[in-house]
Order: sequence, then structure tokens, then C-alpha cells
Amino acid sequence: MTIDKRMATATEAVAGIKDGAIVLVSGFGEAGNPTELVHALVDQGASDLVVVNNNAGTGHIGLAKLLEAGRVRKVICSFPRSAKSVVFQELYKAGKIELEVVPQGTLAERIRAGGAGIGGFYTPTAAGTPLGEGKEARVMDGKEYVLEYPIRADVALIKAERADPWGNLTYNKAARNFAPAMGMAARLTIVQVRKIVGLGGIDAEHVVTPSVFVDRIVEIPDPVSEAAALLEEDAP
Repeated sequence: MTIDKRMATATEAVAGIKDGAIVLVSGFGEAGNPTELVHALVDQGASDLVVVNNNAGTGHIGLAKLLEAGRVRKVICSFPRSAKSVVFQELYKAGKIELEVVPQGTLAERIRAGGAGIGGFYTPTAAGTPLGEGKEARVMDGKEYVLEYPIRADVALIKAERADPWGNLTYNKAARNFAPAMGMAARLTIVQVRKIVGLGGIDAEHVVTPSVFVDRIVEIPDPVSEAAALLEEDAP
């Protein structure tokens, strides 16, 4: 593993992602979306991807742009019909994309389990519902639980606030969301950050994601605002 993880561009950062890869993409609404990395992946050309995200993209930017380019075979998410998820809905209705719906807490725990090396876990969420059908179930203390399996990925695309050259990361409040767990659950973790500081520029007690989980970082000091882009799309 290279000690200095810095990449010159987002294009360089996503090089080598293969067709058919399972890709974790951080973000919750707009907070924490690695939009520039996703756009670089569109240009890079990998296809037949399985994407894991909280939702299924909004408007025609970020993840929605990747879907619109026809690069995604399947989406695993919690909210496929979030506001302005127009691209996904059109593809799904046309039978051009697969969907696996996972309750949000279960999604987070499946990703965390993937990074922690856990073989599976039981949860009451989805027990007795269509999402629990076909899954192994057990009754414990009079309550039904279903077995869920970890999510492990080939690649994680995440967004952080600051990094040092070795890849130690900090986040900006709620923009942290799924990123730390995703960084642990992927074989290759690629990060866009607002600022790369020198070694020692991040207090060790403030590091959220240690460098051992990070493979590539690229500085994007002024990332695109998906909210502003959506306003432009809606403008007459």
C-alpha cells in the first residue's frame, strides 16, 4: 500500500474500476455525496455496476447521471423514490434496472458488518413484512428476527472534509453519514476531500477514518452543489 495516497485528479482516482464492480457511494440527501468522483466514474466507463447508496439519485446529477448513462445494473438502497429520483423511476418502470430495498438501519448495519468481518446478524426490522420473506427467521424472547448478511464491496466512493497525505480523514457533521462504514467495507476506498493538510495537520484524536482504510484521495476544494444544480434543472 502506498503511504502517500494523493491523486492529482478525480479521473486518476477512479482509474481501474472494473465492469461488474460493487460500488458503495456515501451520502444522505446531498450531504456527503462524492459527486465529482461519481462523474469521473461516468467518464471512466465502467458498466454493469451494483451501486449501494441511501437513495437512487436525484435529478440528473451525481448518482442519477451514472444511472442515466446506463452503467448500473442494480441499486441497493433504502429510498428509491426520494424527491426527484426521476431517472431511477423511469429505468425501473422500463425494466432496465434491478432494485433491492433495505431498511436504512439495516443497510447501515450490513455495511458495518462487512467492514467488521461479521458473518451476519439478526434484526427484528422487516420481520413479518414482504422484505423479510424468504429470509431465515428466529424467535428470541418471544420476538421474531430475520437474518441479514453483510455487504462487502469492490470499491467505496466517499466524501470527507479533510485528509492528510496518508489518508486520515475527518468529516463535516452530518456529511459523515455512511462514509466511515463504507470505507471499511470496500477493497478499494477512494475519497474526495475539500482540503488536504500536511502530516500532523489533523489531531490524532479527531481522526474518524484511519488511513489504513483509505487507498486514494483527491482534493476537490469547491465541490458542485447538487441542490443548486436541481434548481437550475427546474428553472423555466
